Amino acid sequence: MSALLEVEDLHKHFPVGKRGLFGRPASWLRAVDGVSFTLERGESLGLVGESGCGKSTTARTVIGLQRATSGSVRLDGAELTHMTRAELQAYRQRMQMIFQDPYASLDPRQTVGSILTEPLIIHGIGRSRERKLRALALLDAVGLNPRHVNRYPHEFSGGQRQRIGIARALALEPDLILCDEPVSALDVSIQAQIVNLLKELQERFGLAYLFIAHDLAVVRQLCHRVAVMYLGRVVETAPRDDLYRDPKHPYTRALLSAVPVPDPRVEETRERIVLEGDVPNPSDPPTGCSFHPRCPERGNVPGDRCAVEIPALEELGARRLRACHLEADDGPRS
Repeated sequence: MSALLEVEDLHKHFPVGKRGLFGRPASWLRAVDGVSFTLERGESLGLVGESGCGKSTTARTVIGLQRATSGSVRLDGAELTHMTRAELQAYRQRMQMIFQDPYASLDPRQTVGSILTEPLIIHGIGRSRERKLRALALLDAVGLNPRHVNRYPHEFSGGQRQRIGIARALALEPDLILCDEPVSALDVSIQAQIVNLLKELQERFGLAYLFIAHDLAVVRQLCHRVAVMYLGRVVETAPRDDLYRDPKHPYTRALLSAVPVPDPRVEETRERIVLEGDVPNPSDPPTGCSFHPRCPERGNVPGDRCAVEIPALEELGARRLRACHLEADDGPRS
């Protein structure tokens, strides 16, 4: 049986500036530049990396909010990238999204009940009474009082608003939910509550999550596998425990070295990997491996291979992939 979601060599480029008589783009910003991954039913895949690496653009392109420049996105084997808006409508019922900002993602002019029934109206599901009952059940499922169905978003806290966003994503009973940094705008104590809620809902409804985040501690709590992105590309994919115990890519090692450890004795002896420079401009990426100008391990690869050859995403073992010219056992361990 094929995976629920299959993304292969996905590209999303944006035009930057204009030149010439016909206004052709002066250059292209390569926000997503050849991303590939799969997601099984009921599985959580964390997509992590620095700000600006293309995580959110990947999610928006997968769900169809932005058209892919090239590549393939398949849901249950059906190719989505070439579908018309009308054709994509039926598949959007199976893919929903939770947005980062619970303040901006809810219409302040609508009541909670209206927000939760709107997806049902758009897809022609149920009658008026059935939709209202569904809205009450959704509020209960996310831990909110159903009696608040006629309140407006401004009457709720940030954590409660995000619960409403989660309830809206559940309204159409999707198979897949794309979570675009759903806890980053919340207080730490509220983050834990939302992550626990997402885990409970996954077990209850058999949901698959594509979980976008930059907080590796949150990803470790929720996700079964982790894909690490750098400058529009996936550089490493691995089961969660394997990646945190033994990262294979130099960039992954640097990310994990920045995650605080609650044990002071371990924190004192841990080596922190500080990367040189800043993330390159995606409209003018480096040649070869995009990470090589900042990579602390580039001296361990003979010749100029890192600077001239783009590394392919290759298998290292069970469900482990890495895009790097280092030998599989080279480099330090966390």
